[in-house]
Amino acid sequence: MAHERAGSVALPVDLVDVAQLVTAYYSRTPDMSDPGQHVVFGTSGHRGSSLDTAFNEAHILATTQAIVEYRASQGITGPMFIGRDTHALSEPAWTTALEVLAANDVSVLVDSRDRYTPTPAVSHAILRYNSAGSSAKADGIVVTPSHNPPRDGGFKYNPPHGGPADSDATSVIADRANEILRGGLTGVKRVSLSTALSSSVGKYDFLGTYVEDLPNVVDLDAIRSAGVRIGADPLGGASVDYWQSIAERHNLDLTVVNPLVDATFRFMTLDTDGKIRMDCSSPNAMASLIAARNSYDISTGNDADSDRHGVVTPDGGLMNPNHYLAVAIDYLFTHRSGWSPNCKVGKTLVSSSMIDRVVAGLGRDLLEVPVGFKWFVPGLLDGGLGFGGEESAGASFLRTDGQVWTTDKDGIILALLASEITAVTGKTPSQRYTDFTAQYGNPVYARVDAPASREEKAVLAKLSADQVTATELAGEKITATLTTAPGNGGAIGGLKVTTESAWFAARPSGTEDVYKIYAESFKGADHLAQVQTAARELVSQALDRS
Repeated sequence: MAHERAGSVALPVDLVDVAQLVTAYYSRTPDMSDPGQHVVFGTSGHRGSSLDTAFNEAHILATTQAIVEYRASQGITGPMFIGRDTHALSEPAWTTALEVLAANDVSVLVDSRDRYTPTPAVSHAILRYNSAGSSAKADGIVVTPSHNPPRDGGFKYNPPHGGPADSDATSVIADRANEILRGGLTGVKRVSLSTALSSSVGKYDFLGTYVEDLPNVVDLDAIRSAGVRIGADPLGGASVDYWQSIAERHNLDLTVVNPLVDATFRFMTLDTDGKIRMDCSSPNAMASLIAARNSYDISTGNDADSDRHGVVTPDGGLMNPNHYLAVAIDYLFTHRSGWSPNCKVGKTLVSSSMIDRVVAGLGRDLLEVPVGFKWFVPGLLDGGLGFGGEESAGASFLRTDGQVWTTDKDGIILALLASEITAVTGKTPSQRYTDFTAQYGNPVYARVDAPASREEKAVLAKLSADQVTATELAGEKITATLTTAPGNGGAIGGLKVTTESAWFAARPSGTEDVYKIYAESFKGADHLAQVQTAARELVSQALDRS
């Protein structure tokens, strides 16, 4: 059930106390007997709040030292690109990291304007540096908890391939960081910030380099010629300067809807659960932009580190992320003549099957992978994937010449692509999606949670297909029972069951005592409800038999 104030502007009672948050970052020490206070890398780095003693100076000292040791073990000797978003804990963690990196003689490159840096700009910088051919490869850190509430901090590592670190790297880094924490930070090297800034820290023009390069990935000439009116809302995040620069540098009819940066994010409308969350795929978090949708041809939003996108049209409001991914894929693979005819489309296995049908209609191959953008990195890097996208509104795609743009999610180019689609086709992305439903069917998609103990979640994460004995799902014959992704054989960390017209996937939550049920049906809302009910029963039976 939605919170009673979901979609309404935040009140003073909803705002985090920034001073208290930052003080807790420096004053609280993690208790290593509590697993909730360990360093834990999820799909996008370590996240937590200083108020919960889950993201504090000790965590960043230990994690940065662990990253230094990891990169040394991998022979990574080039510069470290480091960026931060606008969350209150990002700058303190950024300065802590600089102190450790400098003490370990790591050459660091920070934003030349001393401003905020989107995740895609860091990925772009790493790839640009490494493409020059130096044997000393660069890597990066982005200090961000993405779309998480203002009380949270986040810290993620991108190796030389420019994308999210895989579990082989993050498990080593997290294990070493926790070992350092248990040892009372023995082994952490550190200098003062002033020493770091004067000795090891250089400047890099993240904004200028990224913005200048944009015509090589999105047709900005078409957008400008068509006079598409764009409203871009950074949601108080790291893209704030970028959108203004894009408007000026490329002469677009683009308005930065809200240029305000405030670590309380007081201008946000509350998300579905009543919290402030910069989730550009949430109708409640995007309520202000949706309300103003008739002021622009295309309105867009980004989360705090700009790796996610939200697209709002006058005719459709906020597009479902799955719907926009399908439209983007169809458009790109019919309007990018420089791409290889053999490059594939990448999707996560909890993304809509509408994508499967669109890809089949294009005559392209689909690469279906587990949840996590890291699975798309190799294909984007070598051009074997033209597009990789997640149901959570994260995606990236190749340059117009078929070469890599970023290997991390890029909410800025996905937002600009919506305007290119409108300019070139004469239809908004939501109108394009309506055309698809006439051709491919009209699916109904939803994600719900079901309760599960820590033990049950552990069992679910390791289920084998033979533990599922059911042959039907909501009145249809089961066509596949999967615990590994068909595209690459990667473990799902849960279960996916498909029929001719529906599917569900169940995965344990990493932070709550629930498991997530993603489900979709091409037979309407009533059938979707049947699929969800059957999914709960099927998972319960499998857990009982384990």
